[in-house]
Amino acid sequence: MTSATAAPMMGIRDEVAALKRERTLAVAAELFYERGYENTSLDMIAERMNVTKPFIYAHFTSKAELLAEICSRGIASALAALDGVLTTMPGNAAERLAEVGRRFVTAVLTSQRHIAIFSREEKNLAPADFQTISQMRRDFDAKLVKLLDQGVAAGLFSVQDTRLAALAIGGMVSWAYVWYRPEGRLTLEQTSEEMSKLILSLVGNQPAKRAAKTTVAKATPVRKKAAPKG
Repeated sequence: MTSATAAPMMGIRDEVAALKRERTLAVAAELFYERGYENTSLDMIAERMNVTKPFIYAHFTSKAELLAEICSRGIASALAALDGVLTTMPGNAAERLAEVGRRFVTAVLTSQRHIAIFSREEKNLAPADFQTISQMRRDFDAKLVKLLDQGVAAGLFSVQDTRLAALAIGGMVSWAYVWYRPEGRLTLEQTSEEMSKLILSLVGNQPAKRAAKTTVAKATPVRKKAAPKG
């Protein structure tokens, strides 16, 4: 019979194991980013962590597995951001795309190091790992295309080629890891908001344009015609 304390103890062990795994990934990412994958050994990772290699092997089978996990983090967070909007957020396609933009940008900019490592080291990924990550990217693109198609069908977006538009959005946001600086002119929230507006502009969000015109019209006072002199 299982003791009453067995389940809580298992939960604590799982949490500790997860923390150790995350710590190993964080240090490996630091070294891969600083020195490159090929110039980093498991001994170096263990030394920086002040542990032995068996500590690493308790959570990862190889340096290649570490690389695969690090490289998948950026696209995994972006895909989670997209799925979060598509599965839980009500509203029309324009409102949902705006929120996708905010969350997508945030996911990319909080995964800068992981995305940089992927862009430099994808050649060192095992073929199976590369295919897994590539499939995640295709899933993201397909879901984004579907959202754009919905917006076009509803008359919210003016896009001739939604596939190309989705790739353009993905490229624009993914490249932000190169130029964004946390200590720069815009905060993360401001950057996400402004890039979300750029995404809506890219797809020709017509209601947004009409709303802007309406606002200007309301703000402009209407001059009354002078009564004719009798």
